[in-house]
Amino acid sequence: MGKKECVENCPYVKKCGACHIGEKSYADELAEKRKRVVDNIGKYCNRVNPVAGMYYPYHYRNKVHAVFGKRREEVIAGIYAEGTHNIIPVNDCLIEDAQASAIIQTVTELIKAFKLWVYNEDTRRGLMRHILVRKGASTKQIMVVLVTAQPEFPHKNQFVAKLRARHPEITTIVQNINGKQTTMVLGDKSKTLYGQGYIEDVLLGLHFRISPGSFYQVNSAQTQALYKKVIQAAELTGTETVIDAYCGIGTIGMCMHAKAGRVIGIELNEQAVKDAKANARRNNLEQMHFIAADATEYMTYMSQNGEHADVIVMDPPRSGSTEAFVRAAAALRPRSVIYVSCNPETLGRDLGWFAKEGYIARAAWPIDMFGFTDHIETCVLLSQKKK
Repeated sequence: MGKKECVENCPYVKKCGACHIGEKSYADELAEKRKRVVDNIGKYCNRVNPVAGMYYPYHYRNKVHAVFGKRREEVIAGIYAEGTHNIIPVNDCLIEDAQASAIIQTVTELIKAFKLWVYNEDTRRGLMRHILVRKGASTKQIMVVLVTAQPEFPHKNQFVAKLRARHPEITTIVQNINGKQTTMVLGDKSKTLYGQGYIEDVLLGLHFRISPGSFYQVNSAQTQALYKKVIQAAELTGTETVIDAYCGIGTIGMCMHAKAGRVIGIELNEQAVKDAKANARRNNLEQMHFIAADATEYMTYMSQNGEHADVIVMDPPRSGSTEAFVRAAAALRPRSVIYVSCNPETLGRDLGWFAKEGYIARAAWPIDMFGFTDHIETCVLLSQKKK
C-alpha cells in the first residue's frame, strides 16, 4: 500500500494537519525527505545516504495523545487542527497504535457515562483535559495517563474498574494533574490509580522503564535501526569513554554500553535520570553512569579538570543544540561525535558550528521514524579534521 492509498482512506487528512506531505507514494516521500536533508546539510556533508524507510509504515506510533472537548453535548477526543485550537475528533488514526486508539474511544465514552466535566480552555473550568497512551512494542505493556485539571477525580475507582474491564490489556493507569494554563500536556504531579505507574519495553535486548513523561522514541522498529547505525558509526573497541548527551532515560548510551569502556549519560530532567538509573540497574550495567546536569556545563567542567571523551553521542530536541554546547563538546577532544537529529534545519546550523571547531561531517544516514509526516531523523558521523 502506498502513500496515495493511505491518504484516500483517511477521513482526517485534510482536516487535522498531522500528515503534511499529501498524496505521494511512500517511495516519493522518502526521496523528498532525503532531498530536504541534502538541502540543509549538503554544504557540510557530502555523503548523505538514501533514507532507511519502514517495512510497514502504519500504526507505528507507540505513544498516542488526544485532547478532550465538547461538541454540542457530545464528548470528543482528538487533536487540534493545524494552527488552531479547534479539536478534530479522530478515531483509528492510521499512524497510531490501534489498541491505543480503541482505549481513547472507550475513555471518551466513559467520561460521558460518568458525567465528568470536560475542561474548557476559555473558561478554565472542567476536569478532563488530555489522555496519553503509551505501549511497549516488545512487552505489549500499556500505560494510560488521564490528565485532569484538578486532583479530585469523582468516581475514579469505578472509572478505572470499567476501563480495565473493557481493556484488560492495560497494565497501569495514572492520573496526571495539570491545572496550569499551558500548551504542555502533562503537569508536575501524578497519582498511580492502577499498576506500577510505569511500563517497560525491550530495545536491542535491554529493558527500559518508561514513566508518563519519559522521552522514548515513538517508532520502536525504526529506533532499533537508528541505534544500530549509531553503534556502527561509533566503531567502539571496548575501551572508549562515551558521553551520551541529552540522554533522556538512557536508551542510546545503554545500547552502546556493551561495546564501550564506560558510558556517561547527561540529562537535565531529573525524572528522566531517575528512570535512567533504574534502567541501568535493571540491566546490570555497572559501567553506565548518569548525571543530572546541563550537558554543556558538565562537559565544560570535565574539560577544565583534564578529562577526555572518545565518543560523544548527542540527541537534542527539535530546536537543536547550542554553539556553547558544541564548544564544550570539542573541548573534550573526542575522536568522533555522533549527532542524532530530528530537524534537518537545526542540524545544518549545528554542523556549521562543529566545522568551526574542527569537526567534519563524514556521512549521514537519514532514517524515517515518522511516516506520512514531514519529519525525518538523521544520524551524522563527525570526526576531527585531518591536519
